[in-house]
Amino acid sequence: MTFTGRKPRSRKKKTAPPSAAALVRMGRRIVCPHCGNDRHFFEVAEEVMLTTRYVQNEDGSFTPQSDDSQILGDIRFYCAECNADLSQYHGRFVEMLF
Repeated sequence: MTFTGRKPRSRKKKTAPPSAAALVRMGRRIVCPHCGNDRHFFEVAEEVMLTTRYVQNEDGSFTPQSDDSQILGDIRFYCAECNADLSQYHGRFVEMLF
């Protein structure tokens, strides 16, 4: 063995990234555990009642004035990249809507 006068390098241990559930618990971003997506999501509401109010114009056409919706069924939360069902994170999603 030859001595070169240099200090030996310390090696850092590689650690696995935290799971999606761990990220949610830490108050960070929701991450799809299937594909890693952390930006694009969608929700699907079942059994929705949508009410739209209209005004009829002088020429007989209609203009929407307002709409209301009422969700009577379940709401599912999905990854928009791989379509994985992430409904377990829907509560966190709702908390972070601004």
